Amino acid sequence: MSLRWMFAALALSTGVAMAAQPDTTVRAQGPADGAAPAWSIDTIAPPGWTKDCCTYARAIGVNYVLYQGEWTGKPDRVMVLNVWPSKLDSLDAELQDDQKHYLQADPAGKVSPFPLRNGHQPCLGVMYSGSDHLDDVVVFCDPGKTAGVRFSWSMTVGASDPLRQSLLDAFKHVVEQSRYSKDVPAAGATGKPH
Repeated sequence: MSLRWMFAALALSTGVAMAAQPDTTVRAQGPADGAAPAWSIDTIAPPGWTKDCCTYARAIGVNYVLYQGEWTGKPDRVMVLNVWPSKLDSLDAELQDDQKHYLQADPAGKVSPFPLRNGHQPCLGVMYSGSDHLDDVVVFCDPGKTAGVRFSWSMTVGASDPLRQSLLDAFKHVVEQSRYSKDVPAAGATGKPH
Protein backbone atom coordinates (compact mmCIF):
# COMPACT_ATOMS: atom_id res chain seq x y z
CA MET A 1 0.00 0.00 0.00
CA SER A 2 1.45 3.35 -0.98
CA LEU A 3 2.25 5.96 1.62
CA ARG A 4 -0.35 8.31 0.12
CA TRP A 5 -3.14 5.72 0.60
CA MET A 6 -2.00 5.03 4.16
CA PHE A 7 -2.32 8.74 4.99
CA ALA A 8 -5.74 8.86 3.29
CA ALA A 9 -6.90 5.83 5.28
CA LEU A 10 -5.55 7.35 8.50
CA ALA A 11 -7.30 10.67 7.78
CA LEU A 12 -10.55 8.86 7.03
CA SER A 13 -10.39 6.76 10.21
CA THR A 14 -9.53 9.87 12.26
CA GLY A 15 -12.49 11.69 10.73
CA VAL A 16 -14.79 8.79 11.55
CA ALA A 17 -13.47 8.65 15.13
CA MET A 18 -13.92 12.40 15.53
CA ALA A 19 -17.44 12.23 14.10
CA ALA A 20 -18.32 9.49 16.57
CA GLN A 21 -17.43 11.67 19.57
CA PRO A 22 -20.57 12.71 21.47
CA ASP A 23 -21.45 16.39 21.65
CA THR A 24 -20.43 17.58 25.10
CA THR A 25 -21.50 21.21 24.61
CA VAL A 26 -24.02 22.42 27.17
CA ARG A 27 -26.16 25.51 26.62
CA ALA A 28 -28.80 26.48 29.15
CA GLN A 29 -30.99 29.44 28.22
CA GLY A 30 -33.50 31.62 29.96
CA PRO A 31 -35.83 34.45 28.99
CA ALA A 32 -35.59 38.07 30.02
CA ASP A 33 -36.97 38.63 33.52
CA GLY A 34 -37.64 42.21 34.58
CA ALA A 35 -34.40 44.15 34.21
CA ALA A 36 -32.40 40.97 33.54
CA PRO A 37 -31.91 40.28 29.82
CA ALA A 38 -32.32 36.83 28.28
CA TRP A 39 -29.26 34.75 29.14
CA SER A 40 -27.34 31.62 28.28
CA ILE A 41 -24.84 29.60 30.30
CA ASP A 42 -22.41 27.52 28.24
CA THR A 43 -20.05 24.82 29.47
CA ILE A 44 -18.68 21.39 28.58
CA ALA A 45 -20.27 18.21 29.95
CA PRO A 46 -18.03 15.33 31.00
CA PRO A 47 -17.93 12.57 28.36
CA GLY A 48 -20.67 9.99 28.94
CA TRP A 49 -22.90 12.29 31.00
CA THR A 50 -26.50 12.89 29.92
CA LYS A 51 -27.50 16.52 29.37
CA ASP A 52 -31.04 17.60 30.23
CA CYS A 53 -32.71 21.00 30.16
CA CYS A 54 -36.29 20.13 29.51
CA THR A 55 -37.44 16.86 31.04
CA TYR A 56 -35.96 16.06 34.44
CA ALA A 57 -34.55 19.55 34.99
CA ARG A 58 -37.99 21.12 34.58
CA ALA A 59 -39.58 18.41 36.71
CA ILE A 60 -37.36 19.32 39.67
CA GLY A 61 -37.53 23.08 39.01
CA VAL A 62 -33.96 23.79 37.88
CA ASN A 63 -32.41 25.07 34.66
CA TYR A 64 -30.19 22.12 33.69
CA VAL A 65 -28.95 18.76 34.96
CA LEU A 66 -26.07 16.51 34.01
CA TYR A 67 -26.13 12.88 35.14
CA GLN A 68 -24.73 9.43 34.37
CA GLY A 69 -26.73 6.30 33.62
CA GLU A 70 -30.46 6.21 34.24
CA TRP A 71 -32.28 9.08 35.92
CA THR A 72 -33.17 8.04 39.48
CA GLY A 73 -34.67 11.25 40.79
CA LYS A 74 -32.11 11.25 43.62
CA PRO A 75 -29.57 14.11 43.85
CA ASP A 76 -26.54 11.83 44.27
CA ARG A 77 -24.07 12.29 41.38
CA VAL A 78 -26.28 14.81 39.56
CA MET A 79 -24.84 18.20 38.55
CA VAL A 80 -27.53 20.86 38.85
CA LEU A 81 -27.56 24.36 37.34
CA ASN A 82 -29.78 27.01 38.92
CA VAL A 83 -30.11 30.57 37.57
CA TRP A 84 -32.06 33.29 39.39
CA PRO A 85 -32.50 37.08 39.33
CA SER A 86 -29.91 38.81 41.53
CA LYS A 87 -31.45 39.93 44.82
CA LEU A 88 -28.64 39.92 47.39
CA ASP A 89 -25.89 42.57 47.33
CA SER A 90 -22.94 40.32 46.48
CA LEU A 91 -21.72 36.87 45.63
CA ASP A 92 -20.42 36.53 49.18
CA ALA A 93 -23.90 37.36 50.50
CA GLU A 94 -25.34 34.54 48.34
CA LEU A 95 -22.80 32.13 49.81
CA GLN A 96 -23.40 33.27 53.40
CA ASP A 97 -27.17 32.96 52.97
CA ASP A 98 -26.79 29.43 51.60
CA GLN A 99 -24.46 28.41 54.45
CA LYS A 100 -26.91 29.77 57.00
CA HIS A 101 -29.76 27.68 55.54
CA TYR A 102 -27.59 24.59 55.28
CA LEU A 103 -26.45 24.77 58.91
CA GLN A 104 -30.01 25.41 60.09
CA ALA A 105 -31.07 22.21 58.33
CA ASP A 106 -28.02 20.22 59.51
CA PRO A 107 -26.43 21.82 62.62
CA ALA A 108 -23.84 18.99 62.78
CA GLY A 109 -22.78 19.61 59.17
CA LYS A 110 -19.33 20.97 58.34
CA VAL A 111 -18.53 23.75 55.87
CA SER A 112 -15.26 24.10 53.97
CA PRO A 113 -14.13 26.07 50.93
CA PHE A 114 -14.20 24.42 47.50
CA PRO A 115 -11.46 26.23 45.58
CA LEU A 116 -11.71 26.67 41.83
CA ARG A 117 -10.94 29.15 39.08
CA ASN A 118 -13.38 30.41 36.51
CA GLY A 119 -11.77 32.94 34.16
CA HIS A 120 -15.14 34.14 32.85
CA GLN A 121 -16.75 35.51 36.03
CA PRO A 122 -16.18 35.45 39.79
CA CYS A 123 -17.27 32.21 41.48
CA LEU A 124 -17.18 31.03 45.10
CA GLY A 125 -17.40 27.36 46.07
CA VAL A 126 -18.26 25.56 49.27
CA MET A 127 -18.32 21.91 50.36
CA TYR A 128 -20.97 20.92 52.87
CA SER A 129 -20.16 17.67 54.68
CA GLY A 130 -23.45 16.45 56.06
CA SER A 131 -24.15 14.39 59.14
CA ASP A 132 -25.98 12.06 56.70
CA HIS A 133 -22.55 11.19 55.16
CA LEU A 134 -23.48 12.98 51.95
CA ASP A 135 -21.40 15.90 50.75
CA ASP A 136 -22.93 18.77 48.82
CA VAL A 137 -20.64 20.91 46.71
CA VAL A 138 -22.12 24.24 45.63
CA VAL A 139 -20.52 26.97 43.53
CA PHE A 140 -22.08 30.42 43.12
CA CYS A 141 -21.13 32.60 40.14
CA ASP A 142 -21.83 36.25 39.42
CA PRO A 143 -21.64 37.33 35.78
CA GLY A 144 -21.99 41.00 36.78
CA LYS A 145 -24.61 43.60 37.60
CA THR A 146 -25.73 44.13 34.00
CA ALA A 147 -26.55 40.41 33.71
CA GLY A 148 -29.17 40.78 36.44
CA VAL A 149 -28.78 37.10 37.36
CA ARG A 150 -26.55 34.82 39.37
CA PHE A 151 -26.13 31.10 38.93
CA SER A 152 -24.94 28.07 40.83
CA TRP A 153 -23.82 24.56 40.05
CA SER A 154 -24.29 21.94 42.76
CA MET A 155 -23.81 18.20 43.20
CA THR A 156 -24.30 15.69 45.99
CA VAL A 157 -21.80 12.86 46.40
CA GLY A 158 -21.45 10.23 49.11
CA ALA A 159 -18.60 10.83 51.54
CA SER A 160 -17.42 7.24 50.98
CA ASP A 161 -18.24 7.04 47.25
CA PRO A 162 -15.28 5.26 45.60
CA LEU A 163 -15.56 7.65 42.62
CA ARG A 164 -15.82 10.73 44.83
CA GLN A 165 -12.62 12.45 43.67
CA SER A 166 -13.21 11.83 39.96
CA LEU A 167 -16.80 13.09 40.34
CA LEU A 168 -15.59 16.24 42.10
CA ASP A 169 -12.94 16.77 39.41
CA ALA A 170 -15.59 16.44 36.68
CA PHE A 171 -17.86 18.85 38.56
CA LYS A 172 -15.03 21.35 38.97
CA HIS A 173 -14.30 21.21 35.25
CA VAL A 174 -17.95 21.90 34.38
CA VAL A 175 -18.02 24.92 36.70
CA GLU A 176 -14.65 26.28 35.60
CA GLN A 177 -15.76 26.14 31.96
CA SER A 178 -19.12 27.82 32.62
CA ARG A 179 -19.62 31.09 30.81
CA TYR A 180 -22.54 33.51 30.99
CA SER A 181 -23.61 35.49 27.95
CA LYS A 182 -26.51 37.75 27.12
CA ASP A 183 -28.72 35.65 24.89
CA VAL A 184 -29.72 37.22 21.62
CA PRO A 185 -32.16 34.88 19.84
CA ALA A 186 -31.58 34.40 16.14
CA ALA A 187 -34.21 35.77 13.79
CA GLY A 188 -37.13 33.34 13.67
CA ALA A 189 -35.96 31.43 16.76
CA THR A 190 -38.65 29.95 18.97
CA GLY A 191 -36.92 30.87 22.23
CA LYS A 192 -37.14 27.27 23.43
CA PRO A 193 -34.08 25.99 25.32
CA HIS A 194 -31.70 23.48 23.75
